[in-house]
Amino acid sequence: MAIDEARLTEFVGRFVGDLGAVMAAGNVVVGDRLGLYRALASGGRLRPHELAERTQTAARYVEEWLRGQAAGGYVEHDPAVGTYWLTEEQAFALTDPSGPLFLPGAFQLAVSALRSEPQVTAAFRTGAGVGWDSHDPGVFDGCARFFRPGYAANLTSAWLPALDGVEGKLRDGARVADIGCGQGASTTIMAKAYPRSSVTGLDCHAPSIETARRQAAEEGLEGRTRFEVAEAQTFDGGPFDLVTTFDALHDMGDPVAAASNVHRQLAHDGTWMIVEPFAGTHVTDNLNPVGRIFYSFSTFLCVPNALAQDGGYSLGAQAGEDAIHRIVSDAGFTRFRRAAETPFHLVFEARP
Repeated sequence: MAIDEARLTEFVGRFVGDLGAVMAAGNVVVGDRLGLYRALASGGRLRPHELAERTQTAARYVEEWLRGQAAGGYVEHDPAVGTYWLTEEQAFALTDPSGPLFLPGAFQLAVSALRSEPQVTAAFRTGAGVGWDSHDPGVFDGCARFFRPGYAANLTSAWLPALDGVEGKLRDGARVADIGCGQGASTTIMAKAYPRSSVTGLDCHAPSIETARRQAAEEGLEGRTRFEVAEAQTFDGGPFDLVTTFDALHDMGDPVAAASNVHRQLAHDGTWMIVEPFAGTHVTDNLNPVGRIFYSFSTFLCVPNALAQDGGYSLGAQAGEDAIHRIVSDAGFTRFRRAAETPFHLVFEARP
């Protein structure tokens, strides 16, 4: 073997960064769950024992946690006096689950998804699927906490206004079906923003629907939201003025059947809003940090879930616009366009 020492050193350096990030993910989840970030954000510059006292945790664990966080740039450190603190930017990204950016949710999703490694490894050998409901419960909570900030930041301010005539209907009072709603983050955001509209959240995962019902009740939205256990391919109750799918179509084993059912359930002048992870048409378009995140999640969650269902599709989280357009067209929709985008999402509008 002819080893290029410089290239090997570069690759090992990449490995060091990746391994540190993998182990740091668990520490982010711990910091979120124990309130360590929130206590740092509100407490100023603290020594380890002071943070431990504020959070009723063990000082030696907190000390080691803080050192790792400082090494990763998630916490600031003054070695002269031994204090740690969060910058405004770090606090913004690490402490508010209802804000427009919340990183711990993504780490919770990743850590929980990795618990399915034995099942996923076995599926590699057999080609079988791994159903959504077979994952650790943290996947469902983490998924909601991962996606909610992006929806909260963009859904009512940018995505819905980008659709032709939809926002006016919602303000006046529209019937909305939110397919693959999970724990109902997107459903409740729409219900809050458009009180004259009725929004029905639908998902095949019964425990997530139960969580969505409970959270909607806690937020006083029972009269404006309804949650049902239902498959995308067979849900009914139309005609709906708006049907939405958020980061869900690519997870389905038969997305064409789902799209055909959406077509049947829409009003004649209705709209289907399809939100999917940002992806280019070609693999090479996605060989970047965002693409790496989505391909990695997709290997553990999206492709296995689709292969666990009937239909023969397994689009994956980086399907891209052309694949989504083909599915929509095959289902009978005649109009399709990219309505909006962010660094993490593409938003499509489909009309009958």
